[in-house]
Amino acid sequence: MIYPEINSVFHVKIMICFILDRISKPVSEEQLYEIVHLSEVINYFYYAEALEELIQNGSASRVDGNIILNEKGRLGSEYFNSYIPEYFHNRLLKSAYSLFSRVARESETDISVNKVPNGFEVNCAIKDVSYDLMRVSLYAPDIEQANLIKNKILKNPAVFYRNVIEYALENEENKENF
Repeated sequence: MIYPEINSVFHVKIMICFILDRISKPVSEEQLYEIVHLSEVINYFYYAEALEELIQNGSASRVDGNIILNEKGRLGSEYFNSYIPEYFHNRLLKSAYSLFSRVARESETDISVNKVPNGFEVNCAIKDVSYDLMRVSLYAPDIEQANLIKNKILKNPAVFYRNVIEYALENEENKENF
């Protein structure tokens, strides 16, 4: 099935209202744009124009750096939502869930890359509510490898932590050398 291209400000306004309604929490303008960008279904220029029109007509508001859907926007989303194929809804929702999942992972992990003699150091702290579960520094010979390590840890810090703990608990002396 071929879907029509989202090439009108009207349709983009519906999609912005839809995603703001489904998220049901404050979202920064940067986060909203990232959701739209990750979905690959809305052109930036249509997005920028549509967002400004939603704010000007009272469907959405800027509050403390966040974009908030007002009642007018919620009702418009409900009424006009059927104009947008489900494919586009799913792409936007997937992008939103991906973004907020990444934000949650990043809040649980403090990670940085620092230049050191002969390379780079990736410093990582995986946090719990009241304390650090683990702090580790890893050496990388170049910035590309350091960023790769950082990004791999950020993909799933809980699995990284679990794997380190499992290795530490299962680690045994190498008996072949004796």
